[in-house]
Amino acid sequence: MNSPAAAEATGYAYCRLMPDFLEVADRVWVARYDWFDVNVTLIGGERGLVVVDTHSSSAAAREVIADARRLGAGEIVGIVNTHAHFDHAFGNHAFRAAYGPVPIHAHENAAEELPGFAERTKQEYADDAVDPNEISDPRRDEIAATEVVLPDHTFSSVAALDLGDRAVELLYPGRGHTSGDLLVRVPDADVMLAGDLLEESAPPAVGRDSWPMEWPLSLDMLLSLTTSRSVIVPGHGTVVDRDFAELQRNQIGIVAETIRDLAGRGVPVDQAVAAADWPFPAESLEIACRRGYEQLPRSQKRLPLI
Repeated sequence: MNSPAAAEATGYAYCRLMPDFLEVADRVWVARYDWFDVNVTLIGGERGLVVVDTHSSSAAAREVIADARRLGAGEIVGIVNTHAHFDHAFGNHAFRAAYGPVPIHAHENAAEELPGFAERTKQEYADDAVDPNEISDPRRDEIAATEVVLPDHTFSSVAALDLGDRAVELLYPGRGHTSGDLLVRVPDADVMLAGDLLEESAPPAVGRDSWPMEWPLSLDMLLSLTTSRSVIVPGHGTVVDRDFAELQRNQIGIVAETIRDLAGRGVPVDQAVAAADWPFPAESLEIACRRGYEQLPRSQKRLPLI
């Protein structure tokens, strides 16, 4: 579901980059923010709201909080970070300041990785500010000023949040975009939040902390828990359906199998991107190839590789 018509077919009011919470299923609201085109989701129950992902800085999170309060659906009683990247977790402090010591849930790997990610992110933005060849993000000072608050409720495989009249499931599907991605499932509403395991508005982001060879298997769990009627919220972009998720899973699978084939034929890693056809723009795949080569067992590689 990547068009206005498809979105309307599920009752989702399509509106590009509109920072208002729109109800995509029963008491599940999504707001899409133009900074990083990131999604923030609210899940409501009789005990209050859970917010899934908190945006990219304390200042940005305060904008989200204002939007959530304008919605008037209740108070925030829990926070979930789908993974440790700053555009999904740097707003934690602002939510704690606004709502008190509400629990922050994440996979244990994400909680372990967030301090390192946060330090590197702040350093990268600081370096950009003094590099004349870089165009600085106009909101970089917000990132520098953000106090990073770590998740304090972690799990290894599955957890459930009790909102009184509904349960929210947190599931660990395995490594993919990072080592600590989680899925958020609202069974009674048939909603799945995928974090950055799926992206709608850009190709899936493969970074130096990604696991491209395992990513397809992680998406298999998402597919096993969704149907043709499911509403799926990616980390960035508009809400999608299972057909979109299956297509992107297959594209990521093609990337993994192409890397496996190239390494098996001994294609040097610095020639890999040019040596094959890819389902995503080639310029986005250099890191994916390097990460994939690193992650393959020796038995699946043939010399020369570098």
